[in-house]
Amino acid sequence: MRILLSNDDGINAPGLKVLEAIARQLSNDIWIVAPELDQSGASHSLTLRDPLRLREVSDKTFALSGTPTDCVLFGINHLMKDQAPDLVLSGVNHGANLADDITYSGTVAAAMEASLLHVPSIAISLCVASGTPAIWTTAEHYLPGIISNLTRCAMDPYTLMNINVPNLPLDSIKGVQITQQGQRVYQDQLHECVDPRGKKYYWVGIVNHDGTGEPGTDLDAVSGGFISITPLSLNFTHEKSLKRLNQLFSKDKTDEAA
Repeated sequence: MRILLSNDDGINAPGLKVLEAIARQLSNDIWIVAPELDQSGASHSLTLRDPLRLREVSDKTFALSGTPTDCVLFGINHLMKDQAPDLVLSGVNHGANLADDITYSGTVAAAMEASLLHVPSIAISLCVASGTPAIWTTAEHYLPGIISNLTRCAMDPYTLMNINVPNLPLDSIKGVQITQQGQRVYQDQLHECVDPRGKKYYWVGIVNHDGTGEPGTDLDAVSGGFISITPLSLNFTHEKSLKRLNQLFSKDKTDEAA
């Protein structure tokens, strides 16, 4: 099995080294294309107005001056164009990608890009709170078996798997739950500062959020000590609204004809 690894924390992130250790338990054919710098929060963005520069770090390991999406696109369509990967793994992210987090996440976006390019993909995150040491050994212990099981399950086109691992010791993990995407209550923080010349500038601070989530959601699973696996779809169509709109506009046409 040929596996491409990427992330959004950058080529030197400890989570990427953990992901490589996990992947090497599954295959000897491992490629890595990761951002040169931290791209957390980049979401599914492409670099369109600047050139991309590639740096070879070691054999089959590259740093790219772009976003996680750029990295996966570049890896599949350029570096591996003669033989596409069988699987793309993105992570292990330092921090959760639960509920609405996925709309911001570069980790999930890398897996999205692979799915759009018809390669099965899995996004992986360790749910580390700010200022808390990361327990990487938990992810490294459980993920090889989980990923191996997922590769035996056929993934539908334009879907991906989003895994979140609680930042707990091995003996505190209660198991694995298949979950739905939850919903957070966000409290975005903007910090106003003043530079030495007296001019204002702003930092987007740490995003605070509330809620443990409804039963059956990724939020509820992780807060309960379970590893969460959520299948995500790239088809954003809202089926209930689609039906209502079809009924509404069908009625309008009937009224116009009358």
